[in-house]
Amino acid sequence: MASRDPRRPNVLLILSDDQGPWAMGCAGNHEIRTPHLDALAARGIRFSRFFCTSPVCSPARASLFTGLLPSQHGVHDWLSYHHAGRTGIDFLADRLLFTDLLADAGYRSGLSGKWHLGANDRPRKGFVHWYAHESGGGPYHGAPMYRDEVRAEEPGYLTDALADDAERFLAAEAERPEPFHLSLHFTAPHKPWKGQHPRAFTDLYEDCAFETCPQGPPHPWQPLDEDGTPVGGESDIRQALIGYFAATTAMDAAVGRVLDRLDTLGLTGSTLTVFTSDNGFNAGHHGIWGKGNGTFPQNMYDSSVVVPCLISQPGRIPEGRHCDALLSQYDFLPTLVDHLGLDHTPAPGLPGRSFTDLLGDSPVPDGDAPDRERVVVYDEYGPVRMIRTRDWKYVHRYPYGPHELYELATDPGEEHNLVDKPRHGAVRTQLAARLDAWFAEYVDPALDGARLPVTGSGQRTPITPGSLPTAFEPLPGG
Repeated sequence: MASRDPRRPNVLLILSDDQGPWAMGCAGNHEIRTPHLDALAARGIRFSRFFCTSPVCSPARASLFTGLLPSQHGVHDWLSYHHAGRTGIDFLADRLLFTDLLADAGYRSGLSGKWHLGANDRPRKGFVHWYAHESGGGPYHGAPMYRDEVRAEEPGYLTDALADDAERFLAAEAERPEPFHLSLHFTAPHKPWKGQHPRAFTDLYEDCAFETCPQGPPHPWQPLDEDGTPVGGESDIRQALIGYFAATTAMDAAVGRVLDRLDTLGLTGSTLTVFTSDNGFNAGHHGIWGKGNGTFPQNMYDSSVVVPCLISQPGRIPEGRHCDALLSQYDFLPTLVDHLGLDHTPAPGLPGRSFTDLLGDSPVPDGDAPDRERVVVYDEYGPVRMIRTRDWKYVHRYPYGPHELYELATDPGEEHNLVDKPRHGAVRTQLAARLDAWFAEYVDPALDGARLPVTGSGQRTPITPGSLPTAFEPLPGG
């Protein structure tokens, strides 16, 4: 009946879409209602500085599943074309995913929701269940879904439909002897927002002051639609906020149903449950609506690159713990290999390191981890790269800038760019050198994003020598 062995647990990966690190009650937001995520945090560990590898969906998802950087797997922007059907391209066809490792270890995998890595209609290796969105998102009613390669529109509210599908998968797998992996990938709280979500959830926020999402002056780099609306937002800001919060709370309720089903089946103690998001989100933060491509040049604000991360397995992972170690999505694959005890040695070219020591009863302090550099994370989005330590962040934009330097110890809101301040020149030089050296060690020169014309408006095709000028979409209106 699935795995009942806590040392060889089932895996439930719950992935939200465009959820800012601020958008949970357990993260300190007093306005948003996420009781089930808060409860999950209480029975596990909340990682408050868990970074996506690129602040937009497809490259971040590709890195989560492969452990590779965008400049290693070649997905540098959200996929704007070739989603499914005859012309569908699998952008990770030649890559090793953690799901491939699970299949080799005898796991049965299921997908409920958003894939958005190309060929979305076709199950990957090891998947015995495939209920996937045709593209990367869209309206919450009438969503185009593929069930085992057959397309049909989902008539109900998509968030609930995904939870229903996940519950059915869990119930079926509970009757089998093999361990399972379920990827439950919501499209929430990604837009659209206004008029999309059940009244039971929008009514909760009709009188909300939204103090946690102050609307400052528009960021000067934010692209606008033809009607002047920020590309990552909607014209009615208050209704967008109501919809974003409602979408998050509706998803939280759906997560609660799935976790309750896991409990009812007696599988909670033998299931590793991970909740995270593909990338962060700004709902007015920094004057932006959107994530990394909410501006051009693309941004690397923490609100864009930090994502929620909750990890739980009662009886094996301590409960009620908060950890502020700097970690990245590229650390997830080697951590999963360690925690599950898979017979696999991650390739030396992977940039990540296992953080299973932080999942135990006696976590190793950051300074006592000699086998990896836990106090630094790196991000990239096309020609934009970031190095982030506990106290500093440096953002470098190839080839000409502008660059940014923030002293996070005194400026956690990243409001004062110090890159041109002479007194910080040595810090900038040191961080820039570390950034260059790290990427030089790991990138595939043929897929190096630093030389690509990534605009944040989408990627059409895989990177090949002849495709560089046409693989990426121009800016809106460009």
